[in-house]
Amino acid sequence: MAAVLIPIGVLFLYLGGELLVKNASLLARALGLSPLAVGLTVVAFGTSSPELAASLAAALRGAPEVAFGNVVGSNAANLGLILALAALVRPIRAQARFLRRELPFMVAVAGLLIAVAADGRVARLEGGFLLLLLFLYLFVLLRDREVPEVEAEFAAEYGRAVRFFLRRFFFLALGVLFLALGSSALVEGAVALARALGVGERAIGLTVVALGTSLPELAAALVAALRREGDILLGNVVGSNVFNVLGILGTVAAVKPLSLAGGIGPDLLGMAGLSLLAWAFLWTGMRLGRREAAVLLAFYLLYVGAVF
Repeated sequence: MAAVLIPIGVLFLYLGGELLVKNASLLARALGLSPLAVGLTVVAFGTSSPELAASLAAALRGAPEVAFGNVVGSNAANLGLILALAALVRPIRAQARFLRRELPFMVAVAGLLIAVAADGRVARLEGGFLLLLLFLYLFVLLRDREVPEVEAEFAAEYGRAVRFFLRRFFFLALGVLFLALGSSALVEGAVALARALGVGERAIGLTVVALGTSLPELAAALVAALRREGDILLGNVVGSNVFNVLGILGTVAAVKPLSLAGGIGPDLLGMAGLSLLAWAFLWTGMRLGRREAAVLLAFYLLYVGAVF
């Protein structure tokens, strides 16, 4: 049964994420957000919606280790796998402001996650604090508006008719439906697989579920790399990592507090190490080249090996 549920869940998550990201991006551009802000918010949060759906479903089904492992594993995969593969396709350049503000904040959030999980649980109050921090982060980001000429160009292409917005909201709702179906199938299959193989649920969440729910980020990153959209690519990866901790873990803990058997383990330390490594590589020369990407990928493979 797990062999059937897992690929079905991944397929529905991918389709749902694609619908959500595409239509949310169009709506955001229509409202005049800058490309970096779109990558950090709409694209990042949209591609993280499978993680939200899967983690929430896992927590409600009594598998908190899968929910937590999904967040940590997705963040590690975003940096060590997705960002690395995109940079192998085409080296990535970063803006100075991005290096000064967004990347340090991502590293700080990784450190915050370690502090929250140190006592082996994520309480409802801690979840509320994470969500509050996310709202403050969004408030700062959404002050970046697109220049009027770009807004006018976008409006001329897509228009602001009621029909346009109704169509986008319809496909957004369809994407949410696919995500709900996919998350349910993926979590059920992953938990069954873990128990059948005698593998810990946290390890399954860190790998199978995390990689499955990261497909939208991978697709968006590779397309952005090929189109030379470095701002959207970096914004997607960094914004996803921030949202995974503040938004997803915060929401899950606020709904159902999590008890973690592992506490601080190699998974959390490895994720934090990947965050620092990506920051260091991007800071030197304001770019991520193929050699640095290969190091990130090798570090990620070692990380996966340490999990098992």
